Amino acid sequence: MIYNFPGQDEPIRQGDIFVRIPRFDFALKRIAVVVKDHPEVTSWESAAKEGGPVTTIVQARPVTAIVISQNCDALKAPDINLCEVRNFREVELKSKETKTPKSWSRIITQQARLNQKWFYLPPDDKLGFTEKMGVDFMVTIRVPRVDLEALRHLRKGCLNEVAAAHFRERIAEFYRRYPYDEWYPLDKEEMEVYHKDYPDAKPFSWQSSD
Repeated sequence: MIYNFPGQDEPIRQGDIFVRIPRFDFALKRIAVVVKDHPEVTSWESAAKEGGPVTTIVQARPVTAIVISQNCDALKAPDINLCEVRNFREVELKSKETKTPKSWSRIITQQARLNQKWFYLPPDDKLGFTEKMGVDFMVTIRVPRVDLEALRHLRKGCLNEVAAAHFRERIAEFYRRYPYDEWYPLDKEEMEVYHKDYPDAKPFSWQSSD
């Protein structure tokens, strides 16, 4: 499909796909910190009030992720940024009931016309993608470059030249986007219909039934 499979010694580049990258999950209102070798639960505001480093205990889980840093940054910058890759039906909720090739084609090609929050990745057994996958631009992960370089054996593949060009443009479009609520002129009835397809859209006061 749209993938290449670089050797382990090749440098990290934008579009490289890694497995088992740590994603850290924590809550700022309730976080475990270590004080004098003993853990205690507090808020981040309280823990950080002194302004110095804080030792915390957070949950980490392994995820698949794709490099979004530019190639020059991936070679020299202290950190490399990645976005999480998940099942496409989780990333694009509108696809949950999609079944036919015609419907899939309509959804997948949207990324070329609309500023979506995702980038589509087709299945590939060699890469380990048994189902349609999606890059979630809303979930970013920062990893020290030298550490990721030491884990290049976890790189399962990368985007080929054509896909990488589209990926680069999608990243640029997503991060330079401006807020535009396309549904603002809809009346209440039109908004109800629109909201079924776009549940994240928040009605304006003139569109609310309340």
